[in-house]
Amino acid sequence: MPAEFPDFRLGSVLATSFTGTLSERYGNPVERIPTPQRLVDWLAVNGLAVASCTSAQLELARELRESIHAAATAAAMQEALPASPVRVINDRSAQGRAAAVLTPDGSRRWQLSSPSSVEDALGVIAADAISIIAGERDGRLALCASPTCRAAFFDTSQSRTRKWCDMNTCGNRQKKARFIAKQRTNPEPAK
Repeated sequence: MPAEFPDFRLGSVLATSFTGTLSERYGNPVERIPTPQRLVDWLAVNGLAVASCTSAQLELARELRESIHAAATAAAMQEALPASPVRVINDRSAQGRAAAVLTPDGSRRWQLSSPSSVEDALGVIAADAISIIAGERDGRLALCASPTCRAAFFDTSQSRTRKWCDMNTCGNRQKKARFIAKQRTNPEPAK
């Protein structure tokens, strides 16, 4: 019987969705790509299908994920970008062989080399991270307001004031905690 894995948390921005494969970094971490096959699955869901993945490639992916998270966190906090994560992002971007192609409906899709490799897919993710961190896209990098999460996300809301990486998880959890705390301090009178 196959092991159950946590669902992927998908977003509209590839690089920050990729960092979301590890959530609750400051609480009880939830690893969403614990095996090479789960990385293959995540890449496929995000339009970067590869045939296989080794344990070494999974480690490269995790290193890129944490590097993007570190650099995005620094950018969101308007701090200097850390040198080592920037180097990892740049190296992965340069090593990938992929091309942006225009689809008939006018959107961009990435076409990996043939045969496609995890390194090619990581190159696409790294290039996406570079465009976000460099401020080339309309939106702003932000950090989730949940103290146990602190995920980097790309806020494209009109007001650019989004607080949560995902309202259905972190936002609802925080609202529920506030509600329970309020109930404890102001209990309903007995009838």
